[in-house]
Amino acid sequence: MTSDDFRAAAHTAADLAADHLAGLAAGPVWQPMDDAARRALLDAPLPAAGRPLDELLASVGRDVLPYPMGNGHPRFFGWVNSAPAPAGVLATLAAAAMNPSSAGGDHADVHLERAVVRWIAELVGFPHPPGGGLLTSGTSMATIVCLAAARNRAARAAGWDVREDGLAGMPPLVGYVTGETHSCVRKAAELLGLGSKHLRAVATGPDGRLDPAGLRAAIARDRAAGLLPFLVVASAGTVGTGAVDAFDPIADLCAEERLWLHVDGAYGAFGVLDPEIAHRYAGLARADSLALDPHKWLGVPVDCGCALVRDPAELRAAFSLVPSYLRDEAAGELGWFSEYGTEQTRPFRALKVWATIAHRGRDGLAADIARTTALARRLGELITADPELELLAEVQTSIVAFRLRPVGPTGRTDPADEAALDALNRELPAAVQRRGRAFLTGARLDGREILRACLLNPATTEEDLAVLLAEVKAAGREYTG
Repeated sequence: MTSDDFRAAAHTAADLAADHLAGLAAGPVWQPMDDAARRALLDAPLPAAGRPLDELLASVGRDVLPYPMGNGHPRFFGWVNSAPAPAGVLATLAAAAMNPSSAGGDHADVHLERAVVRWIAELVGFPHPPGGGLLTSGTSMATIVCLAAARNRAARAAGWDVREDGLAGMPPLVGYVTGETHSCVRKAAELLGLGSKHLRAVATGPDGRLDPAGLRAAIARDRAAGLLPFLVVASAGTVGTGAVDAFDPIADLCAEERLWLHVDGAYGAFGVLDPEIAHRYAGLARADSLALDPHKWLGVPVDCGCALVRDPAELRAAFSLVPSYLRDEAAGELGWFSEYGTEQTRPFRALKVWATIAHRGRDGLAADIARTTALARRLGELITADPELELLAEVQTSIVAFRLRPVGPTGRTDPADEAALDALNRELPAAVQRRGRAFLTGARLDGREILRACLLNPATTEEDLAVLLAEVKAAGREYTG
């Protein structure tokens, strides 16, 4: 392939991407793939001979781009998936062209990662000593990294060397979460040998936040039983309702009990940039570790999470292993990124983070986030004013939890019909999605089926909110006949 061949193909690829992004708002948010298109991808034979680039790109334009997940559309309110930031899209191509392993060494991607990790810490107001963090595939991996450091510190304090001896024979280590804690925490506990039965679900208050009094009581019970409490996981925005825990009283208790405080900020930590809700994050900086996702509210193209820690030595103690064939005498006191996590070969994630943040700047990112939280509060108002809808939780960030509660001939559905309401609201997300004009997802909250709308796209308008609610009610009418 000549450089001219590549240049021509790259121009075609850029046009495909630009046309795709430009046309998103005018098309359906999401639509099921027809059987033929799905089978064409699933059953594609392994080619014996190569295909020219222009033919490959034509296939991408015909067989892939017309069937998106939907998250680029301004009326996508599902899960916690953002539209890709254009600067990050462009930077991804340049990063792929370099294709380094960002494990360590003296090349641009390594130094850029140290810079953008510091930028992320500055954006959310978290302490950042040199070496105090790294980029990961997402918060699921960042959580494993942070909890491994917490586990090793607790074991060391109890006289155990987990890396050498494992956990066998050691009194169980116990962590504390809530019913709304993200499932990645349980996965991390299981993977790290802690066992999910040693994660205690602490009660939350009416506001959905972890109850410090309940936490204190649970810790006391476990200490009396001869167990070793070591970890508390607080949330900077739960996935169900966007609730932000009160960090200061939790941090006070963790300091008193010598527990590691980890904050799951995957979705919500960047909400601190909005002056309207920044007060909710007081005490976040007191955590021992924070996991968060630039590929959510910042719009960095997937994949990109980040682990931040107060004491970098704890990460290195948990992960550093430098075989002779990877020695780098010029690495300096920080060593390589591969000493701070599980990945040895690491992709060049930093360039798309750098481009996304540098393109918008702190003020631009803050404005984007403030716009989505304001729209979420407005959606809450629209729901409250509608007799057929019920707001189920205070709108604390940019997630709105609600449900459809149809009004019958004799007035609002009888509260005794909870089973019928659950059945209705369980079916609504898929029904709305299939209609194609809006996309939201569901969850369970306090034992009830709910609808949840997550607003991350600054291109969303109040008109889009009205379409969403109209689609929910239209799908409800179809369901009830």
